[in-house]
Amino acid sequence: MQQIIIIGSGPAGFTAAIYAARAELSPVLFASQVEPGGELMNTTEVENFPGFPEGIQGPELMMQMQQQAERFGTQVVYDDVASVELQGDIKRVTASDGTVHEASTVIFATGSAYRKLGLPEEDRFSGHGLSWCATCDGFFFKEKTIAVVGGGDSAMEEATFLTRFASKVYVIHRRDSLRASKIMQQRAFDNEKIEFIWDSEVAAIHGESEVTGITLRSTADGTERDLALEGLFVAIGNDPRVHLVHGQLELTSEGTIAVEGRSSRTSLPGVFAAGDVVDPTYRQAITAAASGTTAALDAEHYLAARPTTVSADTEVTAPAAV
Repeated sequence: MQQIIIIGSGPAGFTAAIYAARAELSPVLFASQVEPGGELMNTTEVENFPGFPEGIQGPELMMQMQQQAERFGTQVVYDDVASVELQGDIKRVTASDGTVHEASTVIFATGSAYRKLGLPEEDRFSGHGLSWCATCDGFFFKEKTIAVVGGGDSAMEEATFLTRFASKVYVIHRRDSLRASKIMQQRAFDNEKIEFIWDSEVAAIHGESEVTGITLRSTADGTERDLALEGLFVAIGNDPRVHLVHGQLELTSEGTIAVEGRSSRTSLPGVFAAGDVVDPTYRQAITAAASGTTAALDAEHYLAARPTTVSADTEVTAPAAV
């Protein structure tokens, strides 16, 4: 019987683990056996995370977070979670190998997944000219020619932001009109660095070690042409990883886990959520880490306020109030 189980191994999960472990709550953290470390494992240089003036590689940052969490007593389990039972005082987390883990509290830090184009080259070029985050990577494309794929508010925001760095920004959209709000459209239309490519989709990405261009396919007549580029940003949306909690936790209209105000408290007592799985707006490593702090403190206070006996045959020791 654990006091805290954390599901997710990104900045939110490991920050929650650091705080929970320092409070001597002996957290168990589930890191995926396929993709441990979250989205930062696919990021090369991270220059906007405080404390690293020279920048740091994404995988190295996640390794250091994990080492810090383990230093204080976090147990990391390299397995995927198959299902959860969140009702009642005792929460049950079933791993993919069938092992059932019980805990008084659960923190969901499962993040979100960027929607991909579905091209075989995407994984190879990720972090090498292909990005899903302008705020994270825009700085590396100074005076370069790049493209943004998408037609919604996020795509217009990314394209406009990228004009601070790039010399030219193409916006590639499958249709002949945008889904973005009028004000976001107008900002993009008014920007002299932005050029729209309508009725087109990306059919292939070219390059050796870095992106050097793409093949565009017309959605109107299927014809193809090549476009030279030095960077490609995909802004077609993202999906919060909430498959484990469907039918158990309340979700927002954006599909994220609903929490109370600025807290991490979900619709069920003893269940908390942090990071991109609750954040449809910012989705940054630092905001996820801050959210993980909130979740750990909320869980700690929840445990401190509980009676020591949760059922007739199961006893847990509540930590001292902080």
